[in-house]
Amino acid sequence: MKKMVEKALREAFAGESMAHMKYLIYASIAEKEGYKNVARLFKAIAYAENVHAKNHAKALGMIKDTKENLMDAIKGEIFEVEEMYPVYSEIAKMQNESNAIKSFHYAMEAEKIHAAMYEDAKNSIENDKDIDIGTIYICPVCGYTHIGSIEKCPVCGYDGKFEEF
Repeated sequence: MKKMVEKALREAFAGESMAHMKYLIYASIAEKEGYKNVARLFKAIAYAENVHAKNHAKALGMIKDTKENLMDAIKGEIFEVEEMYPVYSEIAKMQNESNAIKSFHYAMEAEKIHAAMYEDAKNSIENDKDIDIGTIYICPVCGYTHIGSIEKCPVCGYDGKFEEF
């Protein structure tokens, strides 16, 4: 693939991915405000943006088998924990941006867990087995990820309803 096309596809993938997430966030706000049809519209268009992102990912050759996808995910999570978020946190501290500091901290703590979970899944796949996993709980405030029931988030202190997967 020519470099300019690859660059354009990567930028398009990033843009469509961001739009997908942004519209899902907008949908949740619309739902909380009682606008069910506006929320549905945001969700529908978010899905379309996801389709666009997936097509760009395919064109870039990013989509592999599960083992390779897990290895890529592990690599990404480790990069975020060891390099990206520590640097971003320092920048936020230098600029005295408390909301950014908190946001980066929450993300980094969750990413540590994600890397370990992906590693466990990869080990299972290497033995030709699906991972043996219970209910996954996600803190809606900070993204802390936990397998099995949880009463209170150890990262942010949230003690309400966790999202279940």
